[in-house]
Amino acid sequence: MAHGEVVVRFEKVTFEYGHNKTILDAVDFSVRRGMKVTIMGQNGAGKSTLFSLITGANTPEDGIINLAQRTTIALSRQVIPRDELDLTVREFFLKCFKEKIYDIDPRIDEVLEVVNLKGHEKVHDRIVRSFSGGQQARLLLASALIQEPDILLLDEPTNNLDKAGIAHLTDFLVKYKKTVIVISHDAHFLNAFTDAVLYLDVYTRKIEQYVGNYTDVRDQIAVRMERENRKNALLSKEIQAKKDQANAFAMKGGNLRAVAKRMRELAADLEEEKVDVRKEDKTIRPFKIPFQGDLIGDIITFESVSILKKHKPTQVKVNIKLRKNKHLLLSGPNGIGKSTLLEALANNRAEGVTITPGVSVGYYRQDFSTLNFEHTVFEALAEVSRKYAGRVDEERIRATAASFLIVGDMVNTRIGSLSEGQKGLVAFASLVIERPGLLILDEPTNHINFRHLPVIAKALDEYEGAMILVSHVPEFVEQIRIDEILDLDK
Repeated sequence: MAHGEVVVRFEKVTFEYGHNKTILDAVDFSVRRGMKVTIMGQNGAGKSTLFSLITGANTPEDGIINLAQRTTIALSRQVIPRDELDLTVREFFLKCFKEKIYDIDPRIDEVLEVVNLKGHEKVHDRIVRSFSGGQQARLLLASALIQEPDILLLDEPTNNLDKAGIAHLTDFLVKYKKTVIVISHDAHFLNAFTDAVLYLDVYTRKIEQYVGNYTDVRDQIAVRMERENRKNALLSKEIQAKKDQANAFAMKGGNLRAVAKRMRELAADLEEEKVDVRKEDKTIRPFKIPFQGDLIGDIITFESVSILKKHKPTQVKVNIKLRKNKHLLLSGPNGIGKSTLLEALANNRAEGVTITPGVSVGYYRQDFSTLNFEHTVFEALAEVSRKYAGRVDEERIRATAASFLIVGDMVNTRIGSLSEGQKGLVAFASLVIERPGLLILDEPTNHINFRHLPVIAKALDEYEGAMILVSHVPEFVEQIRIDEILDLDK
């Protein structure tokens, strides 16, 4: 596929976040008109920051960002700003444009079709707040697509989309004639349209440019790491041999001391040659979510659940009991009320559902609002420790945080300053400290780096308490033992 002129060029761009935290270090890359580009990199590497630099929301410390003249840019945001929640759908979309748009209604219909949010009713006068979390995510996506910009920036666009939603979006992107830059961890989705990858290395803070789709590039990076690791292993052997020789010569003394010194210098030179292994590609350590041990019998009993039919709550009879070691998958399309039900369960306020008294409920929310964003990571985990263990075990807190790649001084970072993916890892760390008897998980793969997903799936698969899971990612669910399925659509 031939591409046109360069629409975005970064020349020696350096960007720091807060005091002394370099995210990009003299980075160069360019994107041509019509390219479909994926941004890859570890949680917290600065992928979303890259978008904020392209849109001009942030400015670099150093270097130049060139955009082609008269280029329009639209970014699909991750959350709807509070001051837009009480707008009607029509007002919400009109806000996306600087100039007045007269034929907005048919354009809204078209774009809602693309994000698979077209019901039987006219939604133009509905208030944004009245939509479910998954539906609001679609509105955000639609608000970028409706602008038909020259450069479309999509940040995790498949989060909260079900299968049909992802299929619609993929189809739109394949046909889209202009430039698209996407941050996503959904390999299948990315492979459908990506022709190049910008790889942001959290360790060197550089961007490497690759050609090919997501899987091609993941394999190229794996081969490179393998090569770097092999080179390091050989150098390590050689270094050790030189050190052993140096020690042997030094012991003999006399003239051989000079030889020993030379050997040590050679060892030091070889040490310099070692490649920094991409710390970037660290995966979280295998972990276990301990189970509140003293529970017997039924942990949670469902007699009926509330679902949304045509936006009206309806009670539906069900008969499900979960004891320990029983895993339930809760399924159904966006907008049927899955997250609402999970929230009611977590707060023990779900009509028709009984949680046995004394059961500790661990709740993973897709918006991480169970975490206090003003707390530091340490304060958040200490609070959980105090509440469930009755004391603050500093060593355990630090070790748990470190196993989720939150190391050293990072435990003193405010949760609000972490990337979405890092917030997710803190949420898992707090479940490990809590030891719940009932585990409720709402889309636990959102924002999480693909490398961590098998580790998380294994921890959930082995969890010995009662578990309720909502996830739109079939390959993730396949790795987890599921004993019961409650399909709210049936």
